[in-house]
Amino acid sequence: MGWLNDRLRALRGLPLQDGQSEAGEPQDPATGDAASAKLPGTEELPLLSNRFPSEMVGDTRRAVHNCPLLTNHKRPRELRLHMEHPDKASQAWQALLRLIEEAVQDGREEFAPGREMDGALWHQITVLPPEIGALTKVRRLLLYGSSLLRIPPEIGQMQSLEVFEPYTSYGLHWFPYEITLCRHLRESTVSTRALYGNYKYRPSFPRLNRADDIAALAPTHCSVCGASLTPATVKQVWISLRVATDVLPLLVNACSQACIDSLPPGHENYIRTPHTGGLEQQQPGHSPYHM
Repeated sequence: MGWLNDRLRALRGLPLQDGQSEAGEPQDPATGDAASAKLPGTEELPLLSNRFPSEMVGDTRRAVHNCPLLTNHKRPRELRLHMEHPDKASQAWQALLRLIEEAVQDGREEFAPGREMDGALWHQITVLPPEIGALTKVRRLLLYGSSLLRIPPEIGQMQSLEVFEPYTSYGLHWFPYEITLCRHLRESTVSTRALYGNYKYRPSFPRLNRADDIAALAPTHCSVCGASLTPATVKQVWISLRVATDVLPLLVNACSQACIDSLPPGHENYIRTPHTGGLEQQQPGHSPYHM
């Protein structure tokens, strides 16, 4: 859409504004996402419509304003995984569980909780419940502008999933490796500049295999072979792979070195081998985190 803005501004004799990307698109100062910002002085210009108008619910970023990954792209920072836990007795959590149950019963092919739940309740949800694995008929999972911080590994059980849209869910910095089990997934819309190791800023990956993080995530099965896991047997690694239309940082909870060795190579221009993160982990390309 940047070229259209540039053309319209040129026709009206207006200069380009600060804050535009090289492609001409305005960028959100918090994340660098071109589609999430408005170019100053162009409110009067006819712009293309928002792709997700029906998904916009309330303040989409209040849960992650203070995240170091979003607030400082230049100073090296040791990042930690978000470990906030849901209140499973809350009205919001119970409402989401009821919505999932309804979707399972009626076999719906599109699941958009932000559209169907009260906005205030939806923004209290920071983790999807594992029950989403029962949504085996859902083809489109729409999570636009959510306050989510984690997607559970049970997403890999959504065998009909074709379209995954968590765009502007700025708290989602990584995804479970199990999402690669969604064999029909062909289209995704992710705010990639909010991801660990993203191509624009190359922020560091959080260091893995911390006992407190493993206890908090409590993985029960190997991401690769499905074998049962205990906190003592978990071996965590990161790998960046193309999933649908985006390259995503994926967290692998493996049961053995053999499972880690069986992982595919990382995507081109990303770290090509499984790794455990940390500020010292070198990433390809120019990176303000590794100068």
